[in-house]
Amino acid sequence: MALVTVRTAAERLGVAYSTLKRWVHTGHVRTTRTEGGHHRVPETEIDRLMARNQPDTVAPRAAAPDESIGGLSARNRLHGYIDEVRIDGLLAQIRLRVGDQSLTAVITADAVRALKLKRGDDALAIIKSTEVMIARSGGWEPREQPKKRKRVRR
Repeated sequence: MALVTVRTAAERLGVAYSTLKRWVHTGHVRTTRTEGGHHRVPETEIDRLMARNQPDTVAPRAAAPDESIGGLSARNRLHGYIDEVRIDGLLAQIRLRVGDQSLTAVITADAVRALKLKRGDDALAIIKSTEVMIARSGGWEPREQPKKRKRVRR
């Protein structure tokens, strides 16, 4: 279970540090405490908060003046950090770490330079539904459908 600082978690969630601290102190966000008494937020908690679609819980990240991402129609956005950048000629390969998963994108080398992407940077993968492939894991044999579990509301 990966843990991040409250400040890093706030940046990933697109909220102010003070807002996230308030959520921590009111019990809306689950944290772990270090020996020194500092709060650390598990990656799973960040994923939980990002999955909630309530405006009063996680506000969308404020766009920077030169950033037009707020107007994009793509709804599949994955927040992560850059694990690797490879530039070869006109193209570049970016490997983005999203939780315990890895996503690879091929973009132009010019885009890497314009965005100043480097290893360790926080980044956002935007996926259009027309460009996503789905495959069965563990082979091609059809699996028995899992039984539906009752949903418990809290």
